[in-house]
Amino acid sequence: MRNDEAEPVAILLAEDNPGDVTLTRKALERGSIINNLHVVNDGVEALSFLRQEGEYADEPRPDLVLLDLNMPRKDGRDVLEEIKTEDRLKRIPIVVMTSSEAEEDIVQSYDLHANAYLTKPIDFDGFLDVIERIEEFWLTVVKMPPE
Repeated sequence: MRNDEAEPVAILLAEDNPGDVTLTRKALERGSIINNLHVVNDGVEALSFLRQEGEYADEPRPDLVLLDLNMPRKDGRDVLEEIKTEDRLKRIPIVVMTSSEAEEDIVQSYDLHANAYLTKPIDFDGFLDVIERIEEFWLTVVKMPPE
């Protein structure tokens, strides 16, 4: 995790809803941490980005992943499982951000070693507040091991 303000924090957002992408981008722009937000729209792209494959070969290793569960091509649960079984990726903090409040999804996400599970608020201000709290906690408070 980069706590040094001179170097932007790399955040990967795996989200297929354009409205949620826009809200997340706006919330991060309002925050105090300099960041580079990278967006992918499905689970296959998320894994390619994380593994730095194909068009993502020159992309940075993210400091934080915001992961939606219900995405096309590869479900967020499958993405989470693959991330947490790969030595190169398993220490990247994964915050599941989804609209699901189902207990089964919460339990399964933690069983797959998600670092946090958040239900997306419906209203704009609530959504912005959640993103700002994620930024504050994961990017300023938490100490992470080196890559």
